[in-house]
Amino acid sequence: MADAAVSQQGSKSGSAAASRPFSAFERLVAWRYLRARRKEAFISVIAGFSFIGIMLGVATLIIVMAVMNGFRTELISRILGINGHMIVQPVDGPFTDYAALTDRLGAVPGIKVALPLVEGQTLASGAGGAGTGALVRGIRAEDLSKVKTISDNIKSGDLVGFAANQGVLIGSRMADQLGLQAGDSITLISPEGDVTPMGINPRVKSYKVSGIFEIGMSEYDATIIYMPLEEAQLYFNAEGLVQSIELFADNPESVDELRPKVEQAAGRQIAITDWRQRNQTFFSALQVERNVMFMILTLIVLVAALNIISGLIMLVKDKGSDIAILRTMGATSGSIMRIFFMTGAAIGLVGTFAGVLLGVIVCANIESIRAFFSWLSGTVLFDPQLYFLSQLPAKMEFGETVSVIVMALTLSFFATIFPAWRASKLDPVQALRYE
Repeated sequence: MADAAVSQQGSKSGSAAASRPFSAFERLVAWRYLRARRKEAFISVIAGFSFIGIMLGVATLIIVMAVMNGFRTELISRILGINGHMIVQPVDGPFTDYAALTDRLGAVPGIKVALPLVEGQTLASGAGGAGTGALVRGIRAEDLSKVKTISDNIKSGDLVGFAANQGVLIGSRMADQLGLQAGDSITLISPEGDVTPMGINPRVKSYKVSGIFEIGMSEYDATIIYMPLEEAQLYFNAEGLVQSIELFADNPESVDELRPKVEQAAGRQIAITDWRQRNQTFFSALQVERNVMFMILTLIVLVAALNIISGLIMLVKDKGSDIAILRTMGATSGSIMRIFFMTGAAIGLVGTFAGVLLGVIVCANIESIRAFFSWLSGTVLFDPQLYFLSQLPAKMEFGETVSVIVMALTLSFFATIFPAWRASKLDPVQALRYE
């Protein structure tokens, strides 16, 4: 039987049919059905699991998407902080007039920095005999100070020796692998050495480690060596030449607009490769993974929404006599439908916003949580050797979070329509048969 409070509320003003949609009477009945009574414990358990499922589904979606957004943002910032947004390479011969060409390209509106570079692969070894492959990048000292990703992240040592053409810079992970510190010597072995009657002898030369940088991306910290440009030209038999000129734009997304301006300023045949072309496969894979993860995790919310359907159907069956009494008191089928709609929608609404709150809390403390579980399990979670970054990033985007909320609420609201419609179609005589 309906509660006395509900009956009294329904008897006022003649009938419940006169009440407005989503009125206080309908909200009162919907709230009463949300509260568990002893004989409705099983229905309450289903509603509780529906709430928990929606909360965890929304929170998981927000956390995973935030981590993937943070992962992509950090990778892009690291990659674009080291590599130029546009790579200019010669077509009709090497850059012999690179100094003047660099000045012309650097003066193009929208270009922030232009850097002439010499690059080459070497084998690097430390005093203990350990060796690793390395990418040597020859760059002018004044240009290196403009690459803030490097110059602002010197872990030990300084740029003084590099500026004096008396040292090189290496990454922190390479220093750890080779057992080197600032002031030690590193030996570089290049297969493109001196030409002798016996063939080409590998070039072996030692350099002082002027400084050690750490940008937080393991691939770069473990492989890149910065060498003064003139010394790199001598080491790689490229005196007076550079292989490419890297351009850093004010806005990395504007490279298409800058391309014709750069070609005009070059005054010669050049090949231009931008950062999107160089990393197209990598970023496409990240985007596909992000979309697939969103679709998969949405199934968690969908399953929770289906639990709402089952719970409401059982509630409708259990409340058959209440529906009969409300209908005989004058409640319309629309009023009954709205009552059960609000009952189910409340579960989805509260579960969604509880999930958002949980997701925000986890995202704000993601690194501390990762460190705790690493300590608890005794294993390294999010190994920098595998994921390139030294910390687990999380970046919530407003539009994406809103889309998760809208999706969860939409699924929850749609899940309530059928049980609510079924309740509204019960007439008093049929409803009493459920008792």
